[in-house]
Amino acid sequence: MPYRRLPKTDAARIAALEKAVAMEIKQSSDRQPASFKSLNQAKVILPRFTASVKQFRFHYDEMAKCNSQFQPLGKTARMYISHFIQVLNMTVQRNEIKAEYKSLYGLQPDDYTLPDLSTEQAVIEWGRHIIAGENERLARRSGTPIYNPTIAKVKVHYDIFTEARYSRERYKKQMQRSLEKLNEQRLEVDAIILDIWNQVEAFYSHLPAEQRLDKCREYGIIYYYRKNEKQQ
Repeated sequence: MPYRRLPKTDAARIAALEKAVAMEIKQSSDRQPASFKSLNQAKVILPRFTASVKQFRFHYDEMAKCNSQFQPLGKTARMYISHFIQVLNMTVQRNEIKAEYKSLYGLQPDDYTLPDLSTEQAVIEWGRHIIAGENERLARRSGTPIYNPTIAKVKVHYDIFTEARYSRERYKKQMQRSLEKLNEQRLEVDAIILDIWNQVEAFYSHLPAEQRLDKCREYGIIYYYRKNEKQQ
């Protein structure tokens, strides 16, 4: 005998609810296999669940789009910060800027290695350090501004990167909230579908196998056949 299985995807859940609701309209009230209460629950949750699925897909797509745009922005910001620090170190080595001023940037005066910029947080922290450090050094009139890249250019790419990161985190939270809501509704939807299917199968249990399966399929029940099992 074939066996049934509850829908595994949201599209299949929606299809099962739609079939149950559609059959209530086709059947007269005295021939309904499922109770009015169960079918009404299906009618109520169907638009809510459909809206939640669309909302989650929208937030998921926005998150994916944001991620694809975010990676190049992070790479560019990292490059500008790295180049600025390299130029700063060379300027100090040429005695154009006193080594002691490197501390304004969060750098050790006698250390000319580049800091680790491999993580997003490191890019954010070092970007903040060097922007603040260059502004403070210039405010003290301690030498000329560093060029190629200028701190203004670094700040432009740094700000673009941090704003994109903020947007990504916002989209991520929105997606997580919509997923949590969707997961709760999935449990409710599955319970309603199971209840309706149980009632429908019980209602048609007196019919011959092939006829019974056809009637149940009209209500959205999906049957699966085992390997080498003859389909009815």
